[in-house]
Amino acid sequence: MEYAEIKRYTKKELVLLYFPDSSPETANKHLMRWIKRNKPLMQKLEAINYRPNERWFTKQEVEIIFQYIGPP
Repeated sequence: MEYAEIKRYTKKELVLLYFPDSSPETANKHLMRWIKRNKPLMQKLEAINYRPNERWFTKQEVEIIFQYIGPP
């Protein structure tokens, strides 16, 4: 199985990797819900100054997301 690379992604790119059959809007809602409901993940992201309104996930944020919910 091939996994996504740990790198900087636009939010649209990353959410569509997790939910390729969804519209970008729906995929974004799903992934953001997963992130918000995972308290340890949110705490780790907040510790590195995660800003939910940014258009990009940094490489460090992507690495943390992959650690907590797995790669797409």
